[in-house]
Amino acid sequence: MAVSVGVAILIGVPLAILVLPHLRLRAVVLGFASILQTVPSLALLAVLISMLGAIGAMPALIALTLYSLLPIMRNTVTGLTEVPNGLRLAGTALGMTPPQSLQLVLLPLALPTLLAGVRTATAIAIGTATIAAFISAGGFGERIVTGLALNDRELLLAGALPAAAMALISEGIFELIEFAMRRRRRAPPSSLPP
Repeated sequence: MAVSVGVAILIGVPLAILVLPHLRLRAVVLGFASILQTVPSLALLAVLISMLGAIGAMPALIALTLYSLLPIMRNTVTGLTEVPNGLRLAGTALGMTPPQSLQLVLLPLALPTLLAGVRTATAIAIGTATIAAFISAGGFGERIVTGLALNDRELLLAGALPAAAMALISEGIFELIEFAMRRRRRAPPSSLPP
């Protein structure tokens, strides 16, 4: 799950930055990611299994990565477009090159929105990962599926409760990160010595 979100960040953020200045290309890329998001997970897994010719972890990893792309790309684009034009011009006025402006001005200002996309992608990945048990990818979903098949409530809960706990823990981690970011932004500048 963490690997799929990490791969989605590595693909989605640079891709969003690349398509940002091109309105039509951006619409096409985000539209394609939106279509992928609407495909039912079992159907996507079936397509990936037939394409790869194998079941197990690899189709599940690819499916989770594809589902994670949309919130990460959409929030990256949104965060970057919401940066005020005056701040963009300030970077240019200071003599920054476009890559420097992106790294030092745009991305830090877009980070809270980008992080919200990663948070959403993580929640989607955790929720979808349990379905990967249907293709022998393991995880907590395996216990849920077996519990359903055997009508075994304890086995069902042995898979469902850890999956729910993982979702709650990830939400808590993101809350802490956002709290630290807000606190850092509100921190007063250090006073100058007399």
